[in-house]
Amino acid sequence: MKHTLQLRTSQQLTLTPQLQQAIRLLQLSTQDVQQEVARMLDENPMLELADDYAPAIFTGEASNVQTAETAPAPSSDDRGSDDRTPDDFGIEAADWESRDRARSVDDEDESYPEHSAGQLSLREHLHEQLAAGALDGRDRIIVGLLIEALDENGYFAQDLAELVELLPTELEITLDDLETALVQLQHLDLPGLGARNLGECLVLQLKALPEDTPQRELAIRLAGSHLDTLAAHDFNKLKKLLHCTDVELRAAQHLIVGLNPKPGAEFDRSVADYVVPDVIVEKHKNKWRARLNVEAMPKLRVNSMYANILQQRDNGNASQLSVQLQEAKWLIKNLQQRFETILRVAQAIVERQEKFFEHGEIGMRPLVLREIADELELHESTISRGTTQKFMLTPRGIYEFKHFFGSGLATESGGTCSSAAIRELIRQLVSAENTRKPLTDSRMSEILAQQGIVVARRTIAKYREALHILPVNLRKSL
Repeated sequence: MKHTLQLRTSQQLTLTPQLQQAIRLLQLSTQDVQQEVARMLDENPMLELADDYAPAIFTGEASNVQTAETAPAPSSDDRGSDDRTPDDFGIEAADWESRDRARSVDDEDESYPEHSAGQLSLREHLHEQLAAGALDGRDRIIVGLLIEALDENGYFAQDLAELVELLPTELEITLDDLETALVQLQHLDLPGLGARNLGECLVLQLKALPEDTPQRELAIRLAGSHLDTLAAHDFNKLKKLLHCTDVELRAAQHLIVGLNPKPGAEFDRSVADYVVPDVIVEKHKNKWRARLNVEAMPKLRVNSMYANILQQRDNGNASQLSVQLQEAKWLIKNLQQRFETILRVAQAIVERQEKFFEHGEIGMRPLVLREIADELELHESTISRGTTQKFMLTPRGIYEFKHFFGSGLATESGGTCSSAAIRELIRQLVSAENTRKPLTDSRMSEILAQQGIVVARRTIAKYREALHILPVNLRKSL
């Protein structure tokens, strides 16, 4: 083989550190950007937060970098045990949720703060109730052991016989002692705590109701022995087993719906995740437009003192400061570019989904990333980064950018209908149906076909499950 030398010319894209940082910042969520900015402020003395709130969000004395977006700050209106679940019984989850405990705290007397149940964990609350009770030392200790064995929902899932074997023999605690202590635990405070399954939890709450409550005894029998039949919505069988009428069974079911299947969950200390919107969508002069949320944008600038020191020194003696100054300029510029890209993408989405802002989900149109990328002359991957974990605040709520993208189905008129609009139509059909004769998936498919939207029964079932709507047999009621 003969060796030869050839000269070729080619183009190659090199990812510089500045470009890599720009791509990474665009992909991060607002919270992650705030953390990245905080890290850079700690590591780079050339960066500092702007003390004033000038219209320019980013300023850089040495780089002349400023943002073009100078929108005003948003107004206050812009902020704004038993494994069965309630869904297994064909009951809306919202009907099972316990009411929030609204307890006021006297702000005038801060030296004696009030301790509400919401500030305590489940075990802390029960131990307080136990200490205030009339139980003696030994009984109090045994009940305290059972309190520690409760799960986060207030259920006692451990077998008492197994617990006896685990306890030290010198305590001399028998199975009868634990059973007695469990009864005492179940009568401590909130009815339903200490139950071993869902049925017992509901029965304990029903027994705590006044004895003259209509159909209380029937509801106790229903919750204690026939929950599986109730889950299957076999009302004819229930009427035969309980020897009751439709009116009586409906009243008993209504009592059960009003109970709390997880009495310990209200003591959960989990903190809700809050979303900071990147853009705010408003209607101005009959046209929907997006603007950046100033509150979500870091206000950075180059430290003027260090910049002046750098200018007075010889470049050879201040190489490290020069590198840090360049990094500060890059960060300011890349943050500006990030928010400008997000705003452009948001405005393009708003222009295509105007009917959503006017009419809701029913007005959503099919939209893909390629359509936005072609209009903005950006790569599709850039649009994907600019829509992931980015949120917009609208009059209808806070939505992720990804919410406005979706496929569509062809209609008989030759147009398309988005999957979000079809899901909304299914939700409306179910909400308006006769609960004694609910709509089947096939019937909903026929109704949509009459409106010119051809959707297969399997597709209806898939969308219904995505909406957490129960099948037809579990939506049937008396």
